[in-house]
Amino acid sequence: MNRERRDSVGPGPAATVKPLVPRPGVDDIGLLLGDVPRGALVELADGTAPAAEDITAGHKVALHAIPKGAPVRKYGEVIGVALADIPAGGHVHVHNLGLGRWEEPTASPPPARTPPTGVSPTRDHFLGYRRADGRAATRNYVVVVPTVNCSATVARMIALRADDQHKGTPGLDGVIALPHDLGCGMAEGTPGDAILRRTLRGYLGHANVAGALLISLGCEVNQPENILGESENTGLSMGMGASEGMEVETLAIQQLGGTARTVNTALDRIADLVSRITKAHRVPIPLAELTLGLQCGGSDAYSGLTANPTLGVAADLLVASGGKVVLGETPEIYGAHHLLRDRASTPEAAARIDQLIAWWQEYTTANGATLDNNPSRGNRTGGITTIWEKSLGAVLKSGTSPLNDVVGYAEPVTAPGLTFMDTPGYDPVSATGMVAGGANLLAFTTGRGSLFGSRPVPCLKISTTSGLYERMRGDIDFDAGAAMSHADQLTYGTALFETLVDMASGAESKSEALGFGTEEIVPWRMGAVL
Repeated sequence: MNRERRDSVGPGPAATVKPLVPRPGVDDIGLLLGDVPRGALVELADGTAPAAEDITAGHKVALHAIPKGAPVRKYGEVIGVALADIPAGGHVHVHNLGLGRWEEPTASPPPARTPPTGVSPTRDHFLGYRRADGRAATRNYVVVVPTVNCSATVARMIALRADDQHKGTPGLDGVIALPHDLGCGMAEGTPGDAILRRTLRGYLGHANVAGALLISLGCEVNQPENILGESENTGLSMGMGASEGMEVETLAIQQLGGTARTVNTALDRIADLVSRITKAHRVPIPLAELTLGLQCGGSDAYSGLTANPTLGVAADLLVASGGKVVLGETPEIYGAHHLLRDRASTPEAAARIDQLIAWWQEYTTANGATLDNNPSRGNRTGGITTIWEKSLGAVLKSGTSPLNDVVGYAEPVTAPGLTFMDTPGYDPVSATGMVAGGANLLAFTTGRGSLFGSRPVPCLKISTTSGLYERMRGDIDFDAGAAMSHADQLTYGTALFETLVDMASGAESKSEALGFGTEEIVPWRMGAVL
């Protein structure tokens, strides 16, 4: 949907600026919806004050004087501590706001947002592919996966030639390579080795993959049997014909005698696969069989005010339909993790959230960083100051449904409703884990303009502002810029839900049309490179 936001232009010289306050009466700051020059009158909680300096649209202004050391609230939650005295009408950002020594919240105040009552699912099914083993797919791909970076170029050669040969084949979305930069120079049996195996296993066995070739160099650490030999529960095995719904064959470059022979052999195998895959056709499938992965990247100050809560409504509607929703990016729940913990349906899930945050604090410290290093330059240019502020906006993507399960990176998502997956905040790594875990649909909000795309799982991108949507119409699928109020979020969230169902049914996303998705598989790299 695309409705022009009325407040996108800054005030005239004599105008009084009214900031947007996410939680009036509780928040210490307001968000400026247009550029404000120094001296312009800003409406405060109890009067007006001149802006203490030029303040850019999307940035925060103090609604009252805030003394040094005091907590600063947005969304009704603490986003940081004043590092200096901040006057009423002062710009609140990295120069005077940080995490400081404020006690992390352990209990949350009353909910800042009303659950999406008054809306209900408008669809009950999508058109997807029903696999022989009963799983539901939103796309139909043949994938060529290297076991190691050393065979990645050969995998690309195979996929490019095969896709060209079979382009336009009914029922086939394409032949794609899924290259990565791992697979050797690592110790077997380590956490990093386990993550890589689990990730590749998840892609090879994904419902959206109708057939697969695994391309091995021959001498790497990550041998094919390391991946396929542990796949008793995925329908994968060495050789073709593992199951009617999932076929995998391994080709070893050194054994076959080099690049040319491997490519030619692979093309013959793919031709045989395609002849059988094209028998598949879309049929009505209940929405309960959709698994939606939630992503945000290039976030700005509007992310938590428009696109993320709008996506939260769509997520709640899918949960109400019996579907699964996956939230991840553990560094980007830090400072809002207590809100997820409060939504946990079991004590075990609540405890797991706290354990993950503790692990990430130790992990970042051991690597000379802090979780507050997560916000990027673009995030901060867009008005986000601290990781706590970013996280409070990010968790809104998950809606209001109970948290039913917490899983590790690339682990299968099996619980109905909302699951949290432990992933880094880096979008390609996080999305890779979700796809490996079974997500057959991705939704990605962006404020600065991410170009992320995904295959074999389609990804829908959602803008936080109408201005971004207009600038990047060729990349952004859905404009949530006008969804400033809860009522608008219900309306736009319902429309977004319908758009996601359409994409699950075969409607092409902007990133798919542009050819994105084959370079964005990035397994989580962990451990020593040897």
